[in-house]
Amino acid sequence: MNIGAIAKLTGLSAKSIRLYEDKGLITLPNRSESGYREYTNQHVQELTLIAKSRKAGFSLAECAELASLARNPNRKSCDVKKQTENKLEEIEVRIKELKEIQKQLKSWVSSCPGDSNSDCPIIDDLTKK
Repeated sequence: MNIGAIAKLTGLSAKSIRLYEDKGLITLPNRSESGYREYTNQHVQELTLIAKSRKAGFSLAECAELASLARNPNRKSCDVKKQTENKLEEIEVRIKELKEIQKQLKSWVSSCPGDSNSDCPIIDDLTKK
């Protein structure tokens, strides 16, 4: 199948597919006599794994590790689980940080009258040591 067909199947753009190919995240597709890439069901699986991994917050490097594990018939599920646990811990820290940011923003919004006067408690708080 061509890049348009695989893009439609995976929900990825042609540009993303080429990037993942260039970065070595998927196996290289064969080329037709006219030079076009020819993708297979294996590529669909690899790209689906990458797309889902990216949506779950994995970096490209982490996606490459997961794709490598997926291709390895001798992989250990404990390795996959450990990588996923690490990502979960990272996401939990980010959520905590975002909740703190949200709390601060809510505080600023509630303290500011938002009127036409130049006095602004938000600016006052941002500039105070």
